[in-house]
Amino acid sequence: MQNLGFVFAMIPSIRFLGGNREEKSRMLSRHLQSFNTNPYMSGPIIGSVMRLEEDLYRDGNCAEADHLKNALMAPYAAMGDSLFWSSLKPFAGIVGVLLALKGFLVSGLILLIIYNPLHLWIRLKGFLEGYRKGKDGVDFIRDMNLPRVSRLIRWMSVVVLGLLAWVAASLSFFPLVDHPEIVKKGVMLVVILICFWMVKRGVSVLSILYGVSTLILVMGLL
Repeated sequence: MQNLGFVFAMIPSIRFLGGNREEKSRMLSRHLQSFNTNPYMSGPIIGSVMRLEEDLYRDGNCAEADHLKNALMAPYAAMGDSLFWSSLKPFAGIVGVLLALKGFLVSGLILLIIYNPLHLWIRLKGFLEGYRKGKDGVDFIRDMNLPRVSRLIRWMSVVVLGLLAWVAASLSFFPLVDHPEIVKKGVMLVVILICFWMVKRGVSVLSILYGVSTLILVMGLL
């Protein structure tokens, strides 16, 4: 259903272009073709397509705008899913849980502060750059090097997972086990090393997060 959202976003631009009712209807119908990408990455595409539509409308040839949209939606979906769903969201969740276990009442707020700025920046700045540069708006996403950002966030998640395991090992809900300081540090180190190895093997951060959470729950039953 993203095609409906795309058409809705294009309505102000199509109204600005003028033309009769049939021409506007034809342009809107053309954008009802299948469109599927990461929602946070749609802003740069909409901006670029909107600018091309306005530049090429007078020539009566808007095929380039359709080609650009079709060319960008798949790679942007891959980059966006990897960054936001597989990297940033698990990282923000891990930090939120860690702070909650330490008793911070604002842990949920901090989770949102970690997660929201990046996607809001890409959605707003990406749209503006796309509209300003047209088909050259792709430079904005390319210069951000999102695959590298995703890798960095995944490594940070591994370290925070180790800290989470350390904190969980020191909580009072392990009534039958005494954890000296060296054991807690050893647990954190082992978890970090195992998580590093799993990331190197291509295991997603979400799978690692669920695995560590299950381990903590099992330890809590001891």
